[in-house]
Amino acid sequence: MKLERSKVRRAGGAAIAAAALGMAACASTPVPNDRLAVAHDSVQRAERSGAPELAPVQLASAKDKLNKAENAAAHHDGVPAGQYADQANVDAQLAEAMANQQKSHKAAMDFDASMQALRSESMRSTQPTAPVVVPAQPLPPST
Repeated sequence: MKLERSKVRRAGGAAIAAAALGMAACASTPVPNDRLAVAHDSVQRAERSGAPELAPVQLASAKDKLNKAENAAAHHDGVPAGQYADQANVDAQLAEAMANQQKSHKAAMDFDASMQALRSESMRSTQPTAPVVVPAQPLPPST
């Protein structure tokens, strides 16, 4: 009996040590400040690119995930902070790309309209016009 109790105590002690080690490993995951900074920069770049007007849903998602990442970091939860920061970075890049794509599309449409106006003007100036007939003035009477 003594031998079995000793084994149980050792097994229980080993389990407690393993649990404590596991908790320490989770608690010691460093906060990914570099990934948070990258996500923050991506959100700011998306805002400057026109995403608030041109890709508001994607920008809102990026901001929400960045906020969750910062909250997780404040609670020293390194793993979720890093995951949310990475997701915020991707969402912000998508918002920026969508805003840039819409601006490029508008610029192309404006260019096409300008080219069409130029073609129309060019066609008008090359069309032959009817000759202008100036009525002859009578000669003054001779004396």
